[in-house]
Amino acid sequence: MTSPGPRTVVLVSGGGTNLQAIIDETRAGRLPIELCRVISDRHDAGALERARRAAVEATVIDYAAAGGREAFASQLATLLEELAPGIIVMAGFMRILPEATVTPWIGRMLNVHPSLLPRYPGLDTYRRVLAAGDREHGTTVHFVTPELDAGPAIIQYRVGVRSDDNPERLAERVRAGEYLIYPRAIGWLASGRLALREGRAWLDDEVLETPVIVEETALRP
Repeated sequence: MTSPGPRTVVLVSGGGTNLQAIIDETRAGRLPIELCRVISDRHDAGALERARRAAVEATVIDYAAAGGREAFASQLATLLEELAPGIIVMAGFMRILPEATVTPWIGRMLNVHPSLLPRYPGLDTYRRVLAAGDREHGTTVHFVTPELDAGPAIIQYRVGVRSDDNPERLAERVRAGEYLIYPRAIGWLASGRLALREGRAWLDDEVLETPVIVEETALRP
């Protein structure tokens, strides 16, 4: 029997809409991975119910009960070592991991961040973009490195900022793009097309001088 692809762990904190997109693409046969575990830092994360419905095993390492950032990171690192995944996907995972936890997985760990990195790392990107009067916003899939939201960018989805946008409307449009580009990047990594070499992202044996760009029109009829 042909292997479904790299064993993949998804780290979550919230409702799990990006997880659902990954589940849907995997079920449809368009994403060649084996979803082996969902790990949440919260017992009440909606993503856990999505994992249950998809028959994907889920584990909670409760951040509040762990006794602090280092203790939580140590428990997570131990579990990841036991699972030995080929790919780790952060899907709305709201914890900053220490260098010792990230380093063993560099090149195999991805994140999606709601901004056009390197602009607006960190939180509250929609409000910050609107306050700055930017004309475009979007989301970036990137390799995870120890520095927050600073790993090499792989693919970006871009939207124009509208005069009637507020943070909620802008977020809805940007998230629709995440569900398109995140499975695409995971698929590239799973199939061997994407790699991290000497601190740079490579796709199809060519260095990505700039990330692949997908415009909002890609989702329009």
